[in-house]
Amino acid sequence: MPIDPVVEYYSDLAYGTALVLYLLAMVLHAVEYSVTPVPVTTAAGRVAAEGNGAVATLAPPDSTPMRGTPERVGRSAVALTGLAVLVHASSLALRGAAIGRVPWANMYEFTSAICWVAVACWLVALYRQGSAATSLRRLGGFVLLPVVVLMFLGGTVLYARAAPLIPSLNSYWITIHVSAAITATGILLVSGVASALYLVGAPAGSRIAARLPDSTTLDRVAYRTAVVAFPIWTFAIIAGAIWAEAAWGHYWGWDPKETCALVAWVVYAGYLHARATAGWRGSPAAWINVVGFAVMLFNLFFVNIVVAGLHSYAGL
Repeated sequence: MPIDPVVEYYSDLAYGTALVLYLLAMVLHAVEYSVTPVPVTTAAGRVAAEGNGAVATLAPPDSTPMRGTPERVGRSAVALTGLAVLVHASSLALRGAAIGRVPWANMYEFTSAICWVAVACWLVALYRQGSAATSLRRLGGFVLLPVVVLMFLGGTVLYARAAPLIPSLNSYWITIHVSAAITATGILLVSGVASALYLVGAPAGSRIAARLPDSTTLDRVAYRTAVVAFPIWTFAIIAGAIWAEAAWGHYWGWDPKETCALVAWVVYAGYLHARATAGWRGSPAAWINVVGFAVMLFNLFFVNIVVAGLHSYAGL
């Protein structure tokens, strides 16, 4: 099928627009985070708390303007993020229409799709929080930061013009296997950010941690998103093995990408087990989750770009 340069142009335009909108939303989330009052401990509260063996933190005196400003800015950031997701989705759809195939056949397209899934997952998690969304919303800037970085790299260093599928990818399995890998990776990005912030907020008395959601919320977001992503990642590995047998004549050849994907699976299995095991909950489990996402990033960039193997199809 011939490439439609006009549709490709509008796809790239939508991609750049989405990136700008994500950046603006991230800035608004940063403003919300910075103007959110930090809980303080009063002398009376400290004396009463020390009598019970704890330290109490009391909110600052009622201040309607200060309380209203973070709320308005945060809601604006979420609305802008929602608009960016729609524009981003149109970029992916137009990319596919320009060449008549799924829009995730090279590193530029793959990274773009991962970022879209990550932000969509974040918005769903925020929506499901209901009344607790105000606290969780302050995670928005931290979720959008890696998305903005990845999309910037995708639009510059990793960018590739729309082109037909190379022979090794010209299979219906690219729709099944790769879409599952994209979905799992995007969801795990949110999980990894939540666990990283859990570890940042672990030291008591940190001013950074004071504005973050409480550790229980961060732990819950990290765990629930990982629970959703893990079976999808499992399916992606199984589907990849079936595709490998059809394409190369064997289910598993210990290709670098296959091996790294299996390592990531083992680490996440360890995280889910640790999270459910007494004595490993909290920081130890969070560290395992962060290591798991680091392995995913290593697999995405280093293995695809640097290491030679059967999966070296970055299109750079």
